[in-house]
Amino acid sequence: MLDFTAFTTKEAATATFTLFAVIDVLGTIPILISLKEKMGGTIRSLQATIASGALMILFLFLGKEFLKLLGLDIGSFAVAGSIVIFILALEMILGIEFFKPDNNPKSGSVVPIAFPLIAGSGTLTTIMSLKANFEDINILIGILINCVVIYMVLVSLKWIEKALGPSGLAVIRKFFGVILLAIAVKIFGSNIVKFGH
Repeated sequence: MLDFTAFTTKEAATATFTLFAVIDVLGTIPILISLKEKMGGTIRSLQATIASGALMILFLFLGKEFLKLLGLDIGSFAVAGSIVIFILALEMILGIEFFKPDNNPKSGSVVPIAFPLIAGSGTLTTIMSLKANFEDINILIGILINCVVIYMVLVSLKWIEKALGPSGLAVIRKFFGVILLAIAVKIFGSNIVKFGH
């Protein structure tokens, strides 16, 4: 049960900004635009937001238990997510197509947009790390605020795409591709060492 009396503005704000930095929805704009083109020019913004929000809330309350039930640990989960992010980054940098175009926005809005781009291994691991220092109600508020931001970015993709233009998008896509590649390598490297221990 949530303890609403444990709400504090400071904790909720800290949780919100921490999750915002980890999710980095602004940094993933070039990837989202690229995926939108693959899915026939449409992303189901509400579906992607609800799916990612549900994943984050699920992990807030049932994260460790859920993974144990599947016989998995956080390290395995993080490595799997990092591999998908790594492949997406290679697409952005090299212009090679790994993910086949999916004209069904229903499936594409969940994978890879909701997971692992938005509610990825880093985000879900961060949520469980926050639980050690923050009350659940404050983390939940942080998740909900971030969901609003995610939805606003997703519905504004067409406007953002027009504002940047093709050349601007190409430069930003390659730039963020390198950053995404580095993040994937970091997540992979920090979790792969846990295997066999």
